Amino acid sequence: MQVILMRDVRHTGRRGEIVEVKPGYARNYLVPRGLALKATPGNIKVFEQQKHKIEIHHEKERDAAAAVAAELAGLSLEIRKRVGETETLYGSVTATDVTEALEAKGVSVDRRRIDLEGGIKTLGEHPVRIELHSEVTAEIIVQVLPEE
Repeated sequence: MQVILMRDVRHTGRRGEIVEVKPGYARNYLVPRGLALKATPGNIKVFEQQKHKIEIHHEKERDAAAAVAAELAGLSLEIRKRVGETETLYGSVTATDVTEALEAKGVSVDRRRIDLEGGIKTLGEHPVRIELHSEVTAEIIVQVLPEE
């Protein structure tokens, strides 16, 4: 089934593209959430008319994400976790932990934008990518320390 993407969708495509997806994915996920429209001739024509507005909105989102990325540049977080006798963590550092530490520093980021690449399960410094926008990413350093 062909759809027009109204927003960037990870692993599917970018805003404005006409992509081929499975019918269930389009019917159950993309269309109900407003992420895509069926690629009918009428919808393609409507999308072409609205394309300029969408591009302006996209630029505003990118600029806002760039401003947040500037705040995050060079930021280092300390997260304290319980550790065992062999200096291994009980559990792992999650995106929620990183989000809470960022909010304590005065920066608000959605936890779903934080990419931990399999989680943080050891003590020490770990680089963490934050995808603020499809074109803007920031990287912070998370230092995991033992709880005292």
